[in-house]
Amino acid sequence: MSFIKKKIGKQGTWPQALLTFFLPLVLVFLFRWFLFEPFVIPSESMVPNLLIHDHIIVKKFSYGFKPPLGDGWLWKFQDPKRGDVVVFRFPENRDIFFIKRLIGLPGDEITVQNGQIAVNGQPWSLAPLEAGSYLDEDIFNYYHESSSAEKSHIIRLFTKYEHIMPGEKKFTVAPHSYFVMGDNRDQSHDSRFWGFVDEDLLVGKASLIWMSCEETLISAPFICDPLRLRSHRFFKTIE
Repeated sequence: MSFIKKKIGKQGTWPQALLTFFLPLVLVFLFRWFLFEPFVIPSESMVPNLLIHDHIIVKKFSYGFKPPLGDGWLWKFQDPKRGDVVVFRFPENRDIFFIKRLIGLPGDEITVQNGQIAVNGQPWSLAPLEAGSYLDEDIFNYYHESSSAEKSHIIRLFTKYEHIMPGEKKFTVAPHSYFVMGDNRDQSHDSRFWGFVDEDLLVGKASLIWMSCEETLISAPFICDPLRLRSHRFFKTIE
């Protein structure tokens, strides 16, 4: 007499294995494409508020939901505001991401002279920072710049050298577009030179510095050197 051992519970092995493997990947994909995405600051254009090797989180749903691939919006439920720090695809090369401060909305008239701005005839106020706030004040002046009574941020301008755009320039922001500038006004390549950012190129609003370092690893340039961390900048809100 022989007995055949019945196999129990094997029918769902492959579907369960596939689900176990792919579900985390799908969740990470959805999280990154629709909610939050990390970026690393590569330049000094947003100094002093953002430094090279600041690792930031961009809130991609700040203004709506974008498709996983391509530009445009699946659902846009809020417009950006003046003063927001935004990440976007560079209009002249959409494979490159830029980060700047949003200065002008569609239809605004922007006046720029010596790094100082006025929007629709209203100058954004500048208040000098207390002397000794930064170590390089022999080269740069630092100011609190206010776009409204509620919002302010710090900008940097040359002290000794000629400003990047000394003459007065006026720009009228095109429909469905935005005018952006770096906070490091005399060392920023922005809308003063290459024009406006189409709303479809917006990625989201920069919200948080989650890690920062003086140097990255030579073998992995997007990973911080653990011996050169700027821990005082960890989890700092981006204003």
